[in-house]
Amino acid sequence: MSNDSGNILLAVLTGAIIGAGAGILYAPDKGEKTRKKIKKNALKTKEDITSRISQAAEELTKTAEEKKIDFEQKLEDTISNMSYKADDIIMTLEKKLEDLRKKNAQLQK
Repeated sequence: MSNDSGNILLAVLTGAIIGAGAGILYAPDKGEKTRKKIKKNALKTKEDITSRISQAAEELTKTAEEKKIDFEQKLEDTISNMSYKADDIIMTLEKKLEDLRKKNAQLQK
């Protein structure tokens, strides 16, 4: 989940909590009944936040796993590609070395 999504989620939850609290406080009920409503809504909000955090953690874990697999594949491809290039460089250097040996042998005669 991106940082913007996290901020939006936090803003929505904060607004819901404030709205529920204000609604309950201005309701024409007795104090005991109001406290029960506040407690009930607080527990509901806590469960909602816990659920959303759990979902966000699952999404983050899933995304991290996908990125890890993607990174490992790209790393393996890069290493393989570098290996082929290294083999090409070694073959080119060996050919040049052989050419130099031939030239040196001709100069030695």
